[in-house]
Amino acid sequence: MSELLLIDDDQELCELLTSWLSQEGFQVRACHDGVSARQALAEAAPAAVVLDVMLPDGSGLELLKQLRADHPELPVLMLSARGEPLDRILGLELGADDYLAKPCDPRELTARLRAVLRRSHPTAVSSQLELGDLCFSPVRGVVTIDHQELTLTLSESRLLEALLRQPGEPLDKQELAQIALGRKLTLYDRSLDMHVSNLRKKIGPHADGRPRIVALRSRGYYYSL
Repeated sequence: MSELLLIDDDQELCELLTSWLSQEGFQVRACHDGVSARQALAEAAPAAVVLDVMLPDGSGLELLKQLRADHPELPVLMLSARGEPLDRILGLELGADDYLAKPCDPRELTARLRAVLRRSHPTAVSSQLELGDLCFSPVRGVVTIDHQELTLTLSESRLLEALLRQPGEPLDKQELAQIALGRKLTLYDRSLDMHVSNLRKKIGPHADGRPRIVALRSRGYYYSL
């Protein structure tokens, strides 16, 4: 049974989601502010976190920053009434693996959670990948470039693995979204582009200045040789 940490100040919503997710086979622990959430995380790391942007004692985005620093590979799904594109983009830029606006269909939340949890358990085929000066361990979610280790989020790790396994070959955005996000992109959905942008910033260009990840307009991305 997967353990979830639900962080939301709406206690009625937490009760509803806890009831629904429990029926779906999840074990849910609910926290209603940042202080109790940090305490819960210090006691035991859950399988995934559902985090609201608006908390009574601070911003959920600040808590997300801390989560990414302390638990870089922990799947985090933002669930917030602030569903504007800017808020969604900011959440993804800070490392959220996915983002749903409230109110949402509990069935979609369940599907999104199961998708990120599937991606958080590497399959047996995952092994260390080396290409030029870059060495990547999908199991650890760690990239080494010139002896410097960089830790990736879950979505960034799945994205880089897909690109490295077919270097020089363009991968369609929908195909990459299925691999990295566990779902198809919807109209005007820039989630994949934001994860690519974050990944590019982390791994930087090749030593000669060429971008490692190249975008093909209206097609997708590829890792350059």
